Amino acid sequence: MDPLFPLSFTLNGKPVQQEVSVRTSLADMLRHQIGLTATHLGCEQGSCGACNVVVNGKVVRSCLIFAIQMEDAEIETSEGISNDPVMDALRDNFAQRNALQCGFCTGGMLLSARELLAKSPKPDRTEIREHISGNFCRCTGYEAIVDAIWKTAHEATGSVGAE
Repeated sequence: MDPLFPLSFTLNGKPVQQEVSVRTSLADMLRHQIGLTATHLGCEQGSCGACNVVVNGKVVRSCLIFAIQMEDAEIETSEGISNDPVMDALRDNFAQRNALQCGFCTGGMLLSARELLAKSPKPDRTEIREHISGNFCRCTGYEAIVDAIWKTAHEATGSVGAE
């Protein structure tokens, strides 16, 4: 059994203390030790985007990062983002457009979409497709996802990260 090391970080706005093995990925810690299941493990190679989380303000693949690297980090998961009008609108539009059929890719897709809208508040459909190209969805064919993101961008009244 691997030795465990103490780790302190902020998760979804709350301080967390956790013990982790040096071999535990951030995705595994979030899912199996903490119980936040919106972070999915799809490919475990950083190709599918199902494991996306936000670390220190940037969307990253949590399957490629060791949890032990998160000392003093600020981590956000899709289920932890609240009081954010853009994320709320994305969630609503994903539901209305049926852009979340099985839900496996949804957490990572929402974080990628939110990141895009922070950088480019009114993207066109090509820009949306390019930005989410690293997120695999096997159910929707992407059109509903692109529609949901486009609708959010063009109806948005708040800004990403607004409290």
